[in-house]
Amino acid sequence: MASASDRGPWRIATRRSTLAQTQARHVGESLQEATGRPFELVPMATTGDDHPDRALEAFDSKGLFVDSTRRAVLSGDCHLVVHSYKDLPTEPAEGLVIGAVPQRVDPRDALVTRAGHRLAELPRDRQVTIGTSSPRRRAQLQKARRDVLVQPIRGNLETRLGKVVNGEVDGIVLALAGLLRLRPQGFDLTVVPLEHGELLHAPAQGALAIECRVDDATTRKGLRRLDHAPTRTVVAAERELLLQLQGGCTAPIGAHASLLPGPDGGERLELLGLLSDPSGTRLYRASHETAADEPQLLGRVMAATLLEAGGHEVLETLRRQAG
Repeated sequence: MASASDRGPWRIATRRSTLAQTQARHVGESLQEATGRPFELVPMATTGDDHPDRALEAFDSKGLFVDSTRRAVLSGDCHLVVHSYKDLPTEPAEGLVIGAVPQRVDPRDALVTRAGHRLAELPRDRQVTIGTSSPRRRAQLQKARRDVLVQPIRGNLETRLGKVVNGEVDGIVLALAGLLRLRPQGFDLTVVPLEHGELLHAPAQGALAIECRVDDATTRKGLRRLDHAPTRTVVAAERELLLQLQGGCTAPIGAHASLLPGPDGGERLELLGLLSDPSGTRLYRASHETAADEPQLLGRVMAATLLEAGGHEVLETLRRQAG
């Protein structure tokens, strides 16, 4: 098997999008600072990137945005791959391990419009169109504003922002983290973050996951310098909820975990969870908290609560529609 050298630069697999390469470059710079070794990016297309006009629900693969980059690491061509954690399948890839979860940026979604409207303030005297490719966002938007037309939209960040500028849609909803990392210029638009009570974000949104080979001790040692324990904890709770619901990246599932001060001076872990049908008609929310060192337990408790509330029937319907 060919193998990236332990003496040369860190070879970092990444998707070709501007956002993916920006994230990978940030990781590379941090890794270079921590280890003294330079880095180089190895951009490549994934299944999801090769079909930019297809709706997310049309894909069979849960790893549609990570398949080729993972293969590059498993083959030894690259040392590591940087993922948007929310795009990573819940099932681990044989031979790979998450070597680091860096500190998360703001995980909220954001509404981007020309006029700076909040979700509740969108005009009601005419048809308003909001673009999103996410079933989770679409369900919550339809629940909150039945009068708003939600339109599928794909493409990179600049393409989607351009559709707001030219009036193709009145606004778009996207991850605030992408805007914070890219800081796109030249768009006369207003960004309004959506609070968790308005639109609950995807599990692990705003976080990065850095994968490497299980047997690559050198890379694993280097990546430990980038790991942020609080982020790993909150993301573990959100991802466990997703795993228990077996939702993948296309089901309308939302989650937000946060560390809170405990009564004994320690920390508690709170999890907000959401499960919906695609229309937002049957949408279930819940919240739980537990000890900070039990994120997987918290995720399982939340999943059981949502399923008992009616989520089981929602998931059965989604599976029948998919199969």
